[in-house]
Amino acid sequence: MINVTKTFLPSQEEYQAILKTAWDSGWITNRGVLVLELEKKIKNYLGVAHLIATTNGTLPLQIAIKALKLKGEIITTPFSYVASTASIIWENCNPVFVDIHPEYLTIDETKIESAITPKTTAILATHVFGNPCHVEAIEALAKKHQLKVIYDGAHAFGVTYNGQSIFNYGNVSTCSFHSTKLFHTAEGGAMFCNDEAVFNKLFFAHNFGHDGPLDFFGLGINAKMSEMQAAMGLAMLPYMDTILNERKKVIDFYNTHLDFSKLQSIKIRENTRWNYSYYPLIFQSEEKLLQIEKVLNDYQIIPRRYFYPSLNTIKYVKGKKMPISESIASRILCLPLFVGLHQTDLEKIIAIINKELC
Repeated sequence: MINVTKTFLPSQEEYQAILKTAWDSGWITNRGVLVLELEKKIKNYLGVAHLIATTNGTLPLQIAIKALKLKGEIITTPFSYVASTASIIWENCNPVFVDIHPEYLTIDETKIESAITPKTTAILATHVFGNPCHVEAIEALAKKHQLKVIYDGAHAFGVTYNGQSIFNYGNVSTCSFHSTKLFHTAEGGAMFCNDEAVFNKLFFAHNFGHDGPLDFFGLGINAKMSEMQAAMGLAMLPYMDTILNERKKVIDFYNTHLDFSKLQSIKIRENTRWNYSYYPLIFQSEEKLLQIEKVLNDYQIIPRRYFYPSLNTIKYVKGKKMPISESIASRILCLPLFVGLHQTDLEKIIAIINKELC
């Protein structure tokens, strides 16, 4: 079976050698030496000032909303994983959807201002498939209307825009280190922030609000990363160049051999160094997508419909119509992409798609 992704794993020996530090000390959580080491190495690798490693990639969104004291309406994208919208609602705010750009697939910055009301307190935008939002336009609008900006960068580890980490933008940026991501800690995530005062709020909030062992800075929750997770991240980091290079080879092969006369691929924003996180194809119709998906499945090839359905359509949201997002969501399919995907398998996938497109 060829799945849409396959978790990259270092050797057990490498992982256990790193984990031995925690094993010997008996310190396996509560920000042990491995978490601190991982945070330092990620900062150096990405070129960011502040980050907090967390136990998953969703809690950073919730903590950011809470730490920035957001209320009322938060403008967001309908084309994302459900965590972005769910986090807004979980924190008792209301998502206000703005449709997406038909090529970049990120929130359409030209439509944001018309959605701003006196109740709007923030913009929560997703760097979809690691493709940066138009951050300059978004942050200009935020400044004009005195709004906060949170970027969901779940897919964006290693992405740079205008020569710097994509996580250097916004009041808070977040990332997922889930096992399906190109960099992972099995399960995990992080939040990034350039403002030291906001960073301190995020830090206290991710550890129950503790200010030392006996005092409390304020309200908090448990979002701490464990030493087991950090050990996986430390074992993964040395392989990042290999992971990026191998994924690029797969994408280059797809780009060279697929028949794009009846297909659309994502357009990567200018001045971006992308991380090859996903390979989405947009078909001319949902019927054609379902037809090709079925044939691929018959050959034990399992792509995935990221992101379906458009989030404005889910029952607990009741959002307005978002024509572009709804159309794209119904026609987009992510093809298998991972280190170790053999050329013979790629040739099979491509041959099936090209044949069924005819």
